[in-house]
Amino acid sequence: MAGIWSAQTKHSTWRRLWLALAESEQELGLQITDKQLSEMRATVDDIDFDLAAQFERERRHDVMAHVETWGTQCPAAKPVIHLGATSCFVTDNSELLQIKQSLLVIRRRLVQVIDQLAKFAVEYRDLPCLGFTHLQAAQPTTVGKRATLWCWDLLLDLEELEHRIDTIRFRGVKGTTGTQATFLSLFEGDHAKVQKLDQLVTEKMGFTARHAVTGQTYSRKFDSQVMGTLNGIGQSCHKAGSDVRILQHKKELEEPFEKKQIGSSAMAYKRNPMRSERVCALARFAMTLQAGTDATMATQWMERTLDDSAIRRLSVPQAFLAIDACLILYRNITDGMVVYPKTIEKHLNEELPFMATEEILMAGVRAGGDRQDLHERIRVHSQAAAAEVKQQGLPNDLISRLQQDDGFTGIDLAGALDARKYIGRAPQQVDAFVAEQIEPVRQRYRDELDGDAEAVRV
Repeated sequence: MAGIWSAQTKHSTWRRLWLALAESEQELGLQITDKQLSEMRATVDDIDFDLAAQFERERRHDVMAHVETWGTQCPAAKPVIHLGATSCFVTDNSELLQIKQSLLVIRRRLVQVIDQLAKFAVEYRDLPCLGFTHLQAAQPTTVGKRATLWCWDLLLDLEELEHRIDTIRFRGVKGTTGTQATFLSLFEGDHAKVQKLDQLVTEKMGFTARHAVTGQTYSRKFDSQVMGTLNGIGQSCHKAGSDVRILQHKKELEEPFEKKQIGSSAMAYKRNPMRSERVCALARFAMTLQAGTDATMATQWMERTLDDSAIRRLSVPQAFLAIDACLILYRNITDGMVVYPKTIEKHLNEELPFMATEEILMAGVRAGGDRQDLHERIRVHSQAAAAEVKQQGLPNDLISRLQQDDGFTGIDLAGALDARKYIGRAPQQVDAFVAEQIEPVRQRYRDELDGDAEAVRV
Protein backbone atom coordinates (compact mmCIF):
# COMPACT_ATOMS: atom_id res chain seq x y z
CA MET A 1 0.00 0.00 0.00
CA ALA A 2 2.86 2.36 0.80
CA GLY A 3 4.25 1.63 -2.67
CA ILE A 4 0.98 2.58 -4.36
CA TRP A 5 0.96 5.96 -2.63
CA SER A 6 4.69 6.63 -3.00
CA ALA A 7 6.08 9.64 -4.82
CA GLN A 8 7.64 7.33 -7.42
CA THR A 9 4.34 5.66 -8.27
CA LYS A 10 2.46 8.96 -8.30
CA HIS A 11 4.81 10.78 -10.63
CA SER A 12 5.50 7.80 -12.87
CA THR A 13 1.74 7.60 -13.31
CA TRP A 14 1.65 11.27 -14.25
CA ARG A 15 4.16 10.52 -16.95
CA ARG A 16 2.20 7.52 -18.21
CA LEU A 17 -0.85 9.74 -18.45
CA TRP A 18 1.06 12.36 -20.42
CA LEU A 19 2.39 9.60 -22.68
CA ALA A 20 -1.08 8.13 -23.22
CA LEU A 21 -2.37 11.62 -24.05
CA ALA A 22 0.43 12.28 -26.54
CA GLU A 23 0.04 8.84 -28.18
CA SER A 24 -3.70 9.36 -28.56
CA GLU A 25 -3.26 12.88 -29.91
CA GLN A 26 -0.82 11.51 -32.50
CA GLU A 27 -3.27 8.75 -33.47
CA LEU A 28 -5.94 11.40 -34.05
CA GLY A 29 -3.74 13.51 -36.32
CA LEU A 30 -1.80 16.02 -34.23
CA GLN A 31 1.81 16.64 -35.22
CA ILE A 32 3.57 14.53 -32.63
CA THR A 33 6.54 12.50 -33.83
CA ASP A 34 7.60 8.95 -33.07
CA LYS A 35 10.89 10.35 -31.75
CA GLN A 36 9.05 12.47 -29.21
CA LEU A 37 7.05 9.48 -28.02
CA SER A 38 10.16 7.27 -27.87
CA GLU A 39 11.90 9.83 -25.67
CA MET A 40 8.94 9.84 -23.31
CA ARG A 41 8.65 6.05 -23.17
CA ALA A 42 12.35 5.67 -22.35
CA THR A 43 12.21 7.91 -19.27
CA VAL A 44 8.81 7.25 -17.73
CA ASP A 45 10.24 5.93 -14.47
CA ASP A 46 13.50 7.89 -14.47
CA ILE A 47 12.48 10.88 -12.34
CA ASP A 48 14.93 13.46 -11.01
CA PHE A 49 13.10 14.39 -7.80
CA ASP A 50 15.77 16.89 -6.75
CA LEU A 51 15.34 18.82 -10.00
CA ALA A 52 11.55 18.65 -9.64
CA ALA A 53 11.82 20.06 -6.11
CA GLN A 54 14.00 22.90 -7.41
CA PHE A 55 11.47 23.76 -10.12
CA GLU A 56 8.62 23.60 -7.60
CA ARG A 57 10.36 26.06 -5.27
CA GLU A 58 10.57 28.45 -8.20
CA ARG A 59 7.16 27.87 -9.78
CA ARG A 60 5.08 27.03 -6.66
CA HIS A 61 3.25 24.54 -8.87
CA ASP A 62 3.91 20.81 -8.58
CA VAL A 63 2.50 19.77 -11.95
CA MET A 64 4.44 22.38 -13.92
CA ALA A 65 7.57 21.47 -11.94
CA HIS A 66 7.28 17.89 -13.20
CA VAL A 67 6.44 19.04 -16.74
CA GLU A 68 9.67 21.02 -16.77
CA THR A 69 11.66 18.22 -15.14
CA TRP A 70 10.55 15.74 -17.79
CA GLY A 71 11.06 18.33 -20.52
CA THR A 72 14.69 18.66 -19.41
CA GLN A 73 15.11 14.89 -19.85
CA CYS A 74 13.16 14.83 -23.14
CA PRO A 75 14.07 17.95 -25.07
CA ALA A 76 12.45 16.75 -28.28
CA ALA A 77 9.22 15.83 -26.51
CA LYS A 78 9.10 18.95 -24.32
CA PRO A 79 6.72 20.90 -26.61
CA VAL A 80 4.04 18.19 -26.50
CA ILE A 81 4.16 17.17 -22.82
CA HIS A 82 0.84 18.16 -21.18
CA LEU A 83 -0.51 19.38 -24.55
CA GLY A 84 -4.05 20.70 -24.06
CA ALA A 85 -4.30 19.36 -20.52
CA THR A 86 -5.05 20.91 -17.15
CA SER A 87 -3.25 19.89 -13.96
CA CYS A 88 -6.20 17.75 -12.86
CA PHE A 89 -5.70 15.59 -15.94
CA VAL A 90 -2.70 14.06 -14.16
CA THR A 91 -3.58 14.62 -10.50
CA ASP A 92 -7.16 13.34 -10.61
CA ASN A 93 -6.59 10.52 -13.06
CA SER A 94 -3.49 9.28 -11.24
CA GLU A 95 -5.36 9.30 -7.93
CA LEU A 96 -8.18 7.30 -9.48
CA LEU A 97 -5.60 4.75 -10.61
CA GLN A 98 -4.07 4.66 -7.13
CA ILE A 99 -7.50 4.31 -5.54
CA LYS A 100 -8.34 1.43 -7.89
CA GLN A 101 -5.09 -0.39 -7.08
CA SER A 102 -5.60 0.26 -3.36
CA LEU A 103 -9.14 -1.09 -3.41
CA LEU A 104 -7.82 -4.29 -4.98
CA VAL A 105 -5.22 -4.66 -2.22
CA ILE A 106 -7.88 -4.05 0.44
CA ARG A 107 -10.11 -6.63 -1.21
CA ARG A 108 -7.36 -9.24 -1.02
CA ARG A 109 -6.69 -8.44 2.63
CA LEU A 110 -10.41 -8.57 3.38
CA VAL A 111 -11.11 -11.95 1.80
CA GLN A 112 -8.10 -13.43 3.60
CA VAL A 113 -9.50 -12.33 6.96
CA ILE A 114 -12.96 -13.63 6.00
CA ASP A 115 -11.46 -16.99 5.06
CA GLN A 116 -9.46 -17.25 8.28
CA LEU A 117 -12.36 -16.21 10.50
CA ALA A 118 -14.54 -18.85 8.84
CA LYS A 119 -11.96 -21.53 9.62
CA PHE A 120 -11.93 -20.38 13.25
CA ALA A 121 -15.74 -20.46 13.35
CA VAL A 122 -15.84 -24.03 12.08
CA GLU A 123 -13.21 -25.17 14.59
CA TYR A 124 -15.25 -23.83 17.52
CA ARG A 125 -18.72 -24.21 16.02
CA ASP A 126 -20.10 -26.12 19.02
CA LEU A 127 -18.02 -24.84 21.95
CA PRO A 128 -20.62 -23.25 24.28
CA CYS A 129 -19.83 -19.88 25.79
CA LEU A 130 -21.71 -17.11 27.52
CA GLY A 131 -23.55 -14.78 25.24
CA PHE A 132 -23.68 -11.12 26.23
CA THR A 133 -26.32 -8.45 25.75
CA HIS A 134 -25.72 -5.05 27.36
CA LEU A 135 -22.36 -6.65 28.26
CA GLN A 136 -24.28 -8.73 30.80
CA ALA A 137 -24.45 -12.52 30.77
CA ALA A 138 -27.21 -13.72 28.45
CA GLN A 139 -28.34 -16.91 26.74
CA PRO A 140 -25.34 -19.03 25.70
CA THR A 141 -23.98 -19.05 22.18
CA THR A 142 -20.84 -20.74 20.82
CA VAL A 143 -17.36 -19.38 20.20
CA GLY A 144 -17.73 -20.25 16.52
CA LYS A 145 -21.12 -18.58 16.17
CA ARG A 146 -19.71 -15.37 17.65
CA ALA A 147 -16.92 -15.45 15.04
CA THR A 148 -19.55 -15.59 12.28
CA LEU A 149 -20.89 -12.26 13.54
CA TRP A 150 -17.48 -10.68 12.99
CA CYS A 151 -17.27 -12.41 9.63
CA TRP A 152 -20.72 -11.27 8.49
CA ASP A 153 -19.77 -7.64 9.09
CA LEU A 154 -16.79 -8.14 6.77
CA LEU A 155 -18.94 -9.81 4.13
CA LEU A 156 -21.19 -6.76 4.10
CA ASP A 157 -18.06 -4.63 3.71
CA LEU A 158 -16.94 -6.86 0.83
CA GLU A 159 -20.23 -6.26 -0.99
CA GLU A 160 -19.69 -2.51 -0.74
CA LEU A 161 -16.04 -2.82 -1.75
CA GLU A 162 -16.88 -4.91 -4.80
CA HIS A 163 -19.43 -2.30 -5.86
CA ARG A 164 -16.84 0.45 -5.60
CA ILE A 165 -14.33 -1.54 -7.66
CA ASP A 166 -16.92 -2.41 -10.30
CA THR A 167 -18.14 1.16 -10.70
CA ILE A 168 -14.94 3.19 -10.47
CA ARG A 169 -14.70 5.67 -13.35
CA PHE A 170 -11.77 7.47 -14.97
CA ARG A 171 -11.84 11.27 -15.08
CA GLY A 172 -10.59 11.20 -18.63
CA VAL A 173 -9.69 14.11 -20.88
CA LYS A 174 -12.11 16.87 -19.92
CA GLY A 175 -10.12 20.11 -20.01
CA THR A 176 -9.82 23.07 -17.70
CA THR A 177 -13.43 23.44 -16.57
CA GLY A 178 -14.72 20.18 -18.00
CA THR A 179 -15.85 21.60 -21.35
CA GLN A 180 -12.95 20.17 -23.43
CA ALA A 181 -12.64 23.60 -25.07
CA THR A 182 -8.85 23.47 -25.45
CA PHE A 183 -8.97 20.06 -27.11
CA LEU A 184 -11.73 21.23 -29.42
CA SER A 185 -9.39 24.05 -30.46
CA LEU A 186 -6.46 21.65 -30.96
CA PHE A 187 -8.61 19.48 -33.24
CA GLU A 188 -10.01 22.51 -35.08
CA GLY A 189 -13.58 22.02 -33.98
CA ASP A 190 -13.78 18.28 -34.63
CA HIS A 191 -16.08 17.09 -31.83
CA ALA A 192 -15.76 13.44 -32.82
CA LYS A 193 -11.97 13.51 -32.38
CA VAL A 194 -12.27 15.13 -28.95
CA GLN A 195 -14.70 12.42 -27.88
CA LYS A 196 -12.39 9.76 -29.31
CA LEU A 197 -9.42 11.26 -27.45
CA ASP A 198 -11.30 10.89 -24.16
CA GLN A 199 -12.09 7.27 -24.98
CA LEU A 200 -8.57 6.36 -26.15
CA VAL A 201 -6.80 7.71 -23.06
CA THR A 202 -9.35 6.05 -20.79
CA GLU A 203 -8.73 2.68 -22.42
CA LYS A 204 -4.94 3.09 -22.48
CA MET A 205 -4.99 3.64 -18.71
CA GLY A 206 -6.96 0.44 -18.09
CA PHE A 207 -10.47 1.79 -17.54
CA THR A 208 -13.69 0.94 -19.34
CA ALA A 209 -15.86 3.69 -17.85
CA ARG A 210 -15.29 7.39 -17.30
CA HIS A 211 -17.16 10.18 -15.56
CA ALA A 212 -19.92 11.39 -17.86
CA VAL A 213 -19.26 15.02 -16.96
CA THR A 214 -16.75 16.82 -14.75
CA GLY A 215 -15.79 20.30 -13.74
CA GLN A 216 -12.07 20.74 -13.44
CA THR A 217 -12.09 17.71 -11.15
CA TYR A 218 -14.10 14.53 -11.00
CA SER A 219 -16.94 14.77 -8.49
CA ARG A 220 -15.63 14.61 -4.94
CA LYS A 221 -18.75 12.57 -4.21
CA PHE A 222 -16.69 9.56 -5.32
CA ASP A 223 -14.04 10.27 -2.67
CA SER A 224 -16.78 10.38 -0.05
CA GLN A 225 -18.12 7.02 -1.27
CA VAL A 226 -14.68 5.42 -1.17
CA MET A 227 -13.99 6.77 2.28
CA GLY A 228 -17.39 5.46 3.35
CA THR A 229 -16.31 1.99 2.23
CA LEU A 230 -13.06 2.24 4.20
CA ASN A 231 -14.96 3.69 7.14
CA GLY A 232 -17.24 0.64 7.12
CA ILE A 233 -14.30 -1.76 7.16
CA GLY A 234 -12.84 0.26 10.02
CA GLN A 235 -16.08 -0.10 11.98
CA SER A 236 -16.01 -3.88 11.53
CA CYS A 237 -12.36 -4.13 12.54
CA HIS A 238 -12.92 -1.95 15.59
CA LYS A 239 -15.95 -3.97 16.72
CA ALA A 240 -14.10 -7.29 16.48
CA GLY A 241 -10.97 -5.80 18.04
CA SER A 242 -12.99 -4.54 20.99
CA ASP A 243 -14.63 -7.95 21.44
CA VAL A 244 -11.25 -9.68 21.47
CA ARG A 245 -9.94 -7.21 24.02
CA ILE A 246 -12.93 -7.85 26.32
CA LEU A 247 -12.65 -11.62 25.93
CA GLN A 248 -8.90 -11.48 26.60
CA HIS A 249 -9.69 -9.48 29.74
CA LYS A 250 -11.93 -12.40 30.77
CA LYS A 251 -9.12 -14.83 29.85
CA GLU A 252 -11.43 -16.74 27.50
CA LEU A 253 -9.23 -16.21 24.48
CA GLU A 254 -6.00 -14.43 23.56
CA GLU A 255 -4.52 -12.95 20.46
CA PRO A 256 -1.11 -14.42 19.48
CA PHE A 257 1.72 -13.70 21.92
CA GLU A 258 5.33 -14.30 20.86
CA LYS A 259 7.66 -16.30 23.12
CA LYS A 260 9.86 -13.29 23.84
CA GLN A 261 7.16 -10.64 23.60
CA ILE A 262 6.98 -8.12 26.47
CA GLY A 263 3.55 -6.98 27.64
CA SER A 264 4.69 -4.22 29.97
CA SER A 265 7.99 -2.57 30.84
CA ALA A 266 7.01 -2.66 34.53
CA MET A 267 4.57 -5.57 34.96
CA ALA A 268 6.42 -8.57 33.60
CA TYR A 269 3.44 -10.92 33.90
CA LYS A 270 1.22 -8.94 31.51
CA ARG A 271 -0.05 -10.20 28.16
CA ASN A 272 -1.67 -7.16 26.63
CA PRO A 273 -3.92 -7.41 23.54
CA MET A 274 -1.65 -4.98 21.71
CA ARG A 275 -2.59 -6.13 18.19
CA SER A 276 -6.30 -5.68 18.86
CA GLU A 277 -5.63 -2.33 20.53
CA ARG A 278 -3.69 -1.23 17.47
CA VAL A 279 -6.52 -2.40 15.21
CA CYS A 280 -8.94 -0.25 17.18
CA ALA A 281 -6.63 2.77 17.14
CA LEU A 282 -5.98 2.59 13.40
CA ALA A 283 -9.63 1.91 12.61
CA ARG A 284 -10.71 4.86 14.73
CA PHE A 285 -8.21 7.09 12.93
CA ALA A 286 -9.48 6.00 9.52
CA MET A 287 -13.08 6.50 10.59
CA THR A 288 -12.39 10.11 11.62
CA LEU A 289 -11.27 10.96 8.08
CA GLN A 290 -14.78 10.50 6.68
CA ALA A 291 -16.08 13.82 8.01
CA GLY A 292 -13.36 15.85 6.31
CA THR A 293 -13.97 14.10 3.00
CA ASP A 294 -17.71 14.73 3.21
CA ALA A 295 -17.11 18.41 3.98
CA THR A 296 -14.70 18.67 1.05
CA MET A 297 -17.36 17.34 -1.30
CA ALA A 298 -19.97 19.70 0.12
CA THR A 299 -17.80 22.82 -0.20
CA GLN A 300 -16.63 22.45 -3.81
CA TRP A 301 -17.47 25.76 -5.49
CA MET A 302 -18.84 25.62 -9.01
CA GLU A 303 -16.30 23.85 -11.25
CA ARG A 304 -13.61 23.49 -8.57
CA THR A 305 -11.91 25.10 -5.58
CA LEU A 306 -8.37 24.30 -4.50
CA ASP A 307 -9.04 23.73 -0.81
CA ASP A 308 -9.78 20.12 -1.73
CA SER A 309 -6.17 19.43 -2.67
CA ALA A 310 -4.12 19.44 0.55
CA ILE A 311 -6.73 17.58 2.62
CA ARG A 312 -7.14 14.87 -0.02
CA ARG A 313 -3.38 14.33 -0.31
CA LEU A 314 -3.42 13.49 3.39
CA SER A 315 -6.76 11.82 4.02
CA VAL A 316 -7.11 9.45 1.06
CA PRO A 317 -3.68 7.77 1.30
CA GLN A 318 -3.81 7.72 5.11
CA ALA A 319 -7.22 6.04 5.14
CA PHE A 320 -6.00 3.31 2.81
CA LEU A 321 -2.78 2.82 4.78
CA ALA A 322 -4.65 2.64 8.08
CA ILE A 323 -7.27 0.14 6.86
CA ASP A 324 -4.58 -1.95 5.14
CA ALA A 325 -2.72 -2.14 8.45
CA CYS A 326 -5.96 -3.01 10.30
CA LEU A 327 -6.59 -5.96 8.01
CA ILE A 328 -2.98 -7.18 8.20
CA LEU A 329 -3.28 -7.17 12.00
CA TYR A 330 -6.75 -8.74 11.91
CA ARG A 331 -5.46 -11.59 9.77
CA ASN A 332 -2.48 -12.00 12.10
CA ILE A 333 -4.80 -12.21 15.12
CA THR A 334 -7.13 -14.76 13.55
CA ASP A 335 -4.21 -16.85 12.32
CA GLY A 336 -3.07 -17.52 15.89
CA MET A 337 -5.97 -16.84 18.23
CA VAL A 338 -5.82 -18.98 21.37
CA VAL A 339 -9.05 -20.24 22.99
CA TYR A 340 -9.27 -21.38 26.62
CA PRO A 341 -12.23 -23.83 26.86
CA LYS A 342 -11.84 -24.46 30.61
CA THR A 343 -12.09 -20.77 31.46
CA ILE A 344 -15.03 -20.40 29.09
CA GLU A 345 -16.71 -23.36 30.81
CA LYS A 346 -16.02 -21.92 34.27
CA HIS A 347 -17.64 -18.59 33.39
CA LEU A 348 -20.54 -20.35 31.76
CA ASN A 349 -21.13 -22.59 34.78
CA GLU A 350 -21.17 -19.55 37.07
CA GLU A 351 -24.21 -18.21 35.24
CA LEU A 352 -25.81 -21.38 33.92
CA PRO A 353 -27.98 -22.13 36.98
CA PHE A 354 -29.89 -18.90 36.37
CA MET A 355 -30.24 -19.65 32.67
CA ALA A 356 -31.46 -23.16 33.40
CA THR A 357 -34.39 -22.00 35.51
CA GLU A 358 -36.87 -21.93 32.62
CA GLU A 359 -35.94 -25.51 31.71
CA ILE A 360 -36.27 -26.50 35.38
CA LEU A 361 -39.63 -24.78 35.63
CA MET A 362 -40.97 -26.65 32.59
CA ALA A 363 -39.63 -29.97 33.96
CA GLY A 364 -41.41 -29.31 37.25
CA VAL A 365 -44.70 -28.61 35.47
CA ARG A 366 -44.35 -31.77 33.41
CA ALA A 367 -43.88 -33.68 36.71
CA GLY A 368 -47.24 -32.36 37.96
CA GLY A 369 -46.21 -29.18 39.78
CA ASP A 370 -48.13 -25.89 39.80
CA ARG A 371 -46.48 -23.47 37.39
CA GLN A 372 -47.10 -20.32 39.46
CA ASP A 373 -45.99 -21.94 42.70
CA LEU A 374 -42.78 -23.29 41.13
CA HIS A 375 -42.07 -19.91 39.50
CA GLU A 376 -42.28 -18.19 42.87
CA ARG A 377 -40.00 -20.75 44.53
CA ILE A 378 -37.41 -20.30 41.75
CA ARG A 379 -37.63 -16.51 42.04
CA VAL A 380 -36.98 -16.57 45.77
CA HIS A 381 -34.11 -19.05 45.53
CA SER A 382 -32.57 -17.16 42.57
CA GLN A 383 -32.50 -13.87 44.42
CA ALA A 384 -30.97 -15.50 47.46
CA ALA A 385 -28.29 -17.20 45.36
CA ALA A 386 -27.55 -13.94 43.53
CA ALA A 387 -27.11 -12.15 46.83
CA GLU A 388 -24.55 -14.76 47.94
CA VAL A 389 -22.61 -14.30 44.70
CA LYS A 390 -22.68 -10.48 44.71
CA GLN A 391 -22.45 -9.69 48.42
CA GLN A 392 -20.33 -12.56 49.74
CA GLY A 393 -18.33 -13.50 46.65
CA LEU A 394 -19.45 -17.12 47.00
CA PRO A 395 -20.19 -19.62 44.19
CA ASN A 396 -23.64 -19.77 42.67
CA ASP A 397 -25.56 -22.29 44.84
CA LEU A 398 -28.98 -22.04 43.17
CA ILE A 399 -29.06 -25.71 42.16
CA SER A 400 -28.27 -26.94 45.67
CA ARG A 401 -31.03 -24.67 47.03
CA LEU A 402 -33.52 -26.14 44.55
CA GLN A 403 -32.38 -29.67 45.41
CA GLN A 404 -33.39 -29.01 49.00
CA ASP A 405 -36.84 -27.70 47.98
CA ASP A 406 -39.51 -30.46 48.00
CA GLY A 407 -41.24 -28.74 45.10
CA PHE A 408 -38.47 -30.04 42.81
CA THR A 409 -38.24 -33.59 44.11
CA GLY A 410 -37.62 -36.01 41.27
CA ILE A 411 -36.47 -33.30 38.83
CA ASP A 412 -33.10 -33.91 37.12
CA LEU A 413 -31.58 -30.63 38.22
CA ALA A 414 -28.01 -31.63 37.34
CA GLY A 415 -29.08 -32.55 33.81
CA ALA A 416 -30.47 -29.06 33.36
CA LEU A 417 -26.91 -27.71 33.56
CA ASP A 418 -25.85 -29.15 30.21
CA ALA A 419 -24.85 -25.97 28.35
CA ARG A 420 -25.49 -27.57 24.95
CA LYS A 421 -29.20 -27.52 25.71
CA TYR A 422 -29.13 -23.74 25.52
CA ILE A 423 -27.10 -22.97 22.40
CA GLY A 424 -30.00 -23.50 20.03
CA ARG A 425 -28.96 -23.90 16.40
CA ALA A 426 -25.64 -22.10 16.78
CA PRO A 427 -23.52 -25.01 15.41
CA GLN A 428 -25.89 -25.56 12.50
CA GLN A 429 -25.95 -21.82 11.81
CA VAL A 430 -22.16 -21.87 11.53
CA ASP A 431 -22.34 -24.75 9.05
CA ALA A 432 -24.97 -23.03 6.92
CA PHE A 433 -23.14 -19.70 7.07
CA VAL A 434 -19.90 -21.21 5.80
CA ALA A 435 -21.62 -23.22 3.07
CA GLU A 436 -23.89 -20.44 1.83
CA GLN A 437 -21.85 -17.29 2.42
CA ILE A 438 -18.17 -18.16 2.73
CA GLU A 439 -17.69 -20.85 0.08
CA PRO A 440 -18.84 -18.59 -2.79
CA VAL A 441 -16.31 -15.96 -1.65
CA ARG A 442 -13.59 -18.61 -1.47
CA GLN A 443 -14.41 -19.73 -4.99
CA ARG A 444 -14.47 -16.18 -6.33
CA TYR A 445 -11.14 -15.28 -4.78
CA ARG A 446 -9.34 -18.60 -4.53
CA ASP A 447 -6.19 -17.09 -6.07
CA GLU A 448 -5.98 -14.44 -3.35
CA LEU A 449 -6.25 -16.59 -0.23
CA ASP A 450 -2.63 -17.71 0.01
CA GLY A 451 0.29 -15.89 1.55
CA ASP A 452 1.46 -14.65 4.91
CA ALA A 453 -0.67 -12.07 6.72
CA GLU A 454 2.04 -9.45 6.34
CA ALA A 455 3.09 -10.34 2.78
CA VAL A 456 2.94 -7.52 0.24
CA ARG A 457 1.75 -8.62 -3.19
CA VAL A 458 0.72 -5.66 -5.31
